[in-house]
Amino acid sequence: MSARYVLYGTAASPFVRKVRVVLALKNVAYDFEPVNVFDPPDWFKAISPLKRIPVLKDCERNATLADSSAIALYLDRAHPAPLLIPDDPWLAGRCAWLEEYADTEFAYRIGMGVFRARFFNPRIGKPVDEDLAQKTLREHAPRFFSYFESQLGEGGHFVGDALSLADIAIATHFVNFGYGGERVDPARWPKLAAFVDRTLALPAFAALIEEEAAALGIAR
Repeated sequence: MSARYVLYGTAASPFVRKVRVVLALKNVAYDFEPVNVFDPPDWFKAISPLKRIPVLKDCERNATLADSSAIALYLDRAHPAPLLIPDDPWLAGRCAWLEEYADTEFAYRIGMGVFRARFFNPRIGKPVDEDLAQKTLREHAPRFFSYFESQLGEGGHFVGDALSLADIAIATHFVNFGYGGERVDPARWPKLAAFVDRTLALPAFAALIEEEAAALGIAR
């Protein structure tokens, strides 16, 4: 019997990884179908109007849902254990804000400026753009990292006292930051560095990172 859900996307995508971590934490079975977002099949364009990944298909509903945030919200309502978006209205709003911040400005600057510049470019036949990487590390990374450092609670989470979607949404981009050869300086941002190490060591993250490393040929 096939799984209820099919997730379409690319393994190294931080947005796809975010949803896969949510599915793993909730112990929800799914089938993963790779899609090349740079040359997607025609049928994929019909279910992803923005031509982005991931897309989740709910086979019981015979319906699809695009966008990692929308998918995570649906999964949290459909499979509430463990709850990753708090019930408390303020905490839920804070969770949504931090996820949005991670998925937009942070993802763009760090993804394009480090991951793409150093890691992805050579894989598509383009040269490493070290000038862009250095500019990103010098001009952009510190403001993101300082903000995240200031937002972490005493318990090591971004929202409340438990793992939330905000934690997952932020941590997933640090995987790609690592693929770009970088890590958070623990001397300058000790709480953030500890958060990243601790969160990426969770079995739900660690298993995916190992899977990706094997697929991408990254030595670990």
